[in-house]
Amino acid sequence: MKIRALEVSEANSYIKRILINDPILYNLKVRGEISNFKVHSSGNVYLSLKDQNSKLNCVIFKSNYDKKLDLEDGVKIIADGYISVYERDGSYQLYINNIEIQGIGNLYIEFNRLKEKLDKEGLFDRKYKKIIPQMPTSIGVVTSETGAVIRDIINVVKRRYPKIEIKLYPVTVQGSKSAKDICEGINFFNEVQKVDTIIVGRGGGSIEELWSFNEEIVARAVFNSKIPIISAVGHETDFTICDFVADMRAPTPSAAAEIATPSLDDINYKLDNLKNRMGKSLINKVQVDSYRINTVFERINNYLKAYIIKDKIIQLDKIYDKIIFEIKNNMSSENEKLSKLGAILHNLSPLSTIDRGYSIVQKQGEIINSIENLKQEDSIDIFLKDGKLECTVDKIKNKEV
Repeated sequence: MKIRALEVSEANSYIKRILINDPILYNLKVRGEISNFKVHSSGNVYLSLKDQNSKLNCVIFKSNYDKKLDLEDGVKIIADGYISVYERDGSYQLYINNIEIQGIGNLYIEFNRLKEKLDKEGLFDRKYKKIIPQMPTSIGVVTSETGAVIRDIINVVKRRYPKIEIKLYPVTVQGSKSAKDICEGINFFNEVQKVDTIIVGRGGGSIEELWSFNEEIVARAVFNSKIPIISAVGHETDFTICDFVADMRAPTPSAAAEIATPSLDDINYKLDNLKNRMGKSLINKVQVDSYRINTVFERINNYLKAYIIKDKIIQLDKIYDKIIFEIKNNMSSENEKLSKLGAILHNLSPLSTIDRGYSIVQKQGEIINSIENLKQEDSIDIFLKDGKLECTVDKIKNKEV
C-alpha cells in the first residue's frame, strides 16, 4: 500500500500521538541537573536537565510551578512528567508536573567556592575598580571572531563614535583551552598592543558554556590588568566570576560598547551649549562693564563740575584710557576664545567638508559612501556649499572601469 506524503504539521501531530500513548514516556521520572533555568513573563518555566553525556529540554507550566522550591542552575532534581512534542518547532521536551530536590550540582558548588575565596581576597572590592575612560582612542575586544558579540560591538561603536579604533584578539570562548586563550588576550592588550579599554565577552549559554569565565586564572588576569576591563558575558541574567572582578559589568555586549564609547551627538550638543553659554557670558560682561564705565563717567562729570582742577582732569583722562585698554584687552581675549571654539565646532561639522570643495551624497537622509548602496533610478541629494542638487542615478560605474 502506498502511503501519501504527509504535511510537516501532520507528521509532528502523528509523532505527538505516539509519544502520548507510550505508557513509559507519558509517566516518566528523570534525574538530572538544572541548566538554562528561566522564568518567562507568562509565568511558565523553561529549563534543561543534564547529566555528563546528554541534555533534555523541559517545561513547567505556571500552574505546576512551586516558587518555594527556589530552583536555579546547578540544582539536582527528579522530575515527574511526560514527553510530548511542541508541534510548531517539531521538538520534543519533558513537561514537568512534580519536582523532587536532590542537591546542588558540582559546577554550582565550585562557582560559589571560588566566588567566596576571591571575595575574601578582596578581588571584588570597589576600591580596586579602575575608571572607564570617557574619551578612548582605541578599544580591545577579547572574544570569538565569528560570534555576534564582535559584530554588535562594532555596530554600536560605529554609530556612537566612529573615530575609535577597535582591536580584536580572537579567542575560543568555551572548551578546555578557552580560559588560557582569554588570559592571553588580556595580557596581549596590556603588554603588546596598548588600548584604552578592554571588553571581555561572549554570548549567552548554560553554566557549562560560560564556565571559562568562572576560571580562577581568568579572574586573576582581569584583576591584574592595568587597563580597565568591561565584562560582557552572557545575557543580563547570567553572572560569572569575571563580572564580579571586572571594573564594570555590562548586561550585553552592545551595552558594553555603549559604556566604553562617548556619543558624538552628545559631544556636539555639549559644545553647542558651551558656545551659547560663552556668548551669553560675554554679552553680559560687556553690559556690566558698560554700566560701570557710564557710572564712572557720571561721577567724573559731577566731580569736574564741582572741582575744575586741571591736574585732576589729566589724571581722570589716564584712568579713562586705562579702563578702555582693560576693556579692549578683555574683549579681545574673550573673542579669541570664542573663535577657537567656533573653529573646533566647524571642524566637527560636515559643512567643513563642503567648504573644502567636496560634496555630500545622501539617499533618504542617509550618507552614501559606496556605489554598493545605490542602484539605477535611485533618487539622491547632492549637497554643495551653496545649495542642494536633487538627482536620479542613471548609471553606476566601478572605480576600475
